[in-house]
Amino acid sequence: MTLPIEIVAKGLQRERLKAGLSLAEVARRAGIAKSTLSQLESAQGNPSLETLWSLCVALNIPFAQLMESNVSKTQVIRFGEGPSVTSEIAHYKAVLLATCPPGARRDVYILTTELGEPRISKPHPIGSVEHIIIMQGKARVGLIANPVELETGDYICYPADQEHIFEALLPDTRAILISEQN
Repeated sequence: MTLPIEIVAKGLQRERLKAGLSLAEVARRAGIAKSTLSQLESAQGNPSLETLWSLCVALNIPFAQLMESNVSKTQVIRFGEGPSVTSEIAHYKAVLLATCPPGARRDVYILTTELGEPRISKPHPIGSVEHIIIMQGKARVGLIANPVELETGDYICYPADQEHIFEALLPDTRAILISEQN
């Protein structure tokens, strides 16, 4: 499993090089020491949310873009896990579940499901992705060939351009569904 600091390090270096900026220039724009940025790009340290936010402003990128990493087609994040950052000034923690590709459309739904026949969905348009977060209960979710059992707080994303399933395993199971299409 990739550690959050490793994801941040790769993201900082990738975005800085993409922008054609030196370490010194990004550090100046972000109001941090060049040595601090160098350490972060070397996957050392524990940056605060405020530091990362300043770097994103300096690089002119959305915060989530910094936290992007290469993931498999299906990704599961259990409640309490995932890349996260904390605030220095408040009791606040942000766990990144997914980023939105440029030009994509996202629709958000709340699903309320009961025990019984599972919902099997035919493939959606090519490039479609679904994100599910279980709010209450338990469900089997994902591609027909390899569904995953999820509990409250768990997250999954999978390519929705393949046949997929949502099956409630407890009464009154609720979930957030985010449907993404390019």
